Amino acid sequence: MPRPNLGERAPDFTLPNAEGRPVRLGELLAEKVVVLFFYPKDETAGCTVEACAFRDASEDFTAAGAEVVGVSRDDAASHTRFAANHKLPFTLLSDADGSVHALYGVRTRLGFLRDRVTFVIDRSGTVIARRARARRQSDAVSMTVQRRQPPSCQTYRSPRCSHSPLRQAQPRRSRT
Repeated sequence: MPRPNLGERAPDFTLPNAEGRPVRLGELLAEKVVVLFFYPKDETAGCTVEACAFRDASEDFTAAGAEVVGVSRDDAASHTRFAANHKLPFTLLSDADGSVHALYGVRTRLGFLRDRVTFVIDRSGTVIARRARARRQSDAVSMTVQRRQPPSCQTYRSPRCSHSPLRQAQPRRSRT
């Protein structure tokens, strides 16, 4: 399946968390914006860096009214260990059969390399940002959540965008 695009409705799903309790995306969205990040495997180098980056930015997400949720194909026991080892303050969901990965278009390459994809979903269930294959996604995603808009102009440093640092850094012309 293709990935949901910006402006499209995010597919709803229910998956078990690390304690084995079912978590439904729609119920999370009733309360907060959701930062949904898919990652390949608990306790691998790249995934640990990514999860810890989200952990380190968790106060920014909370202040912006967002909840971070991680999804991998690992089981609940693995998620419990991973969260405890790295003091992860967010929910980890187990997609053992890969059905939600497929629903969100998260692919496996070469038979074993899985994509890293992050979606920011607003309270109405609409995808407002999507990031793929970046280890430090949390920075761009955090900015998106705080500003509630896609970060493409910030990411590409477009001087035409009103909130781009390039535009803000340009000196103002004197009117005298």
